[in-house]
Amino acid sequence: MATYTPPPYFPQSSLSPPSENRYRKFKLLIAGLVILLIAILGGAITGAVYLIKWLSH
Repeated sequence: MATYTPPPYFPQSSLSPPSENRYRKFKLLIAGLVILLIAILGGAITGAVYLIKWLSH
């Protein structure tokens, strides 16, 4: 009963080297998404406050 193992010449690493700025780009992307989410949330809260004020008059 043999278990499957890849042949010895099977590449174990990626063919292209990892980008040096990959982590920095990822952090910038996450920071941008967080800022966008905060802006959308703030806009929704502001809109809800103005809507409630407008409906109460």
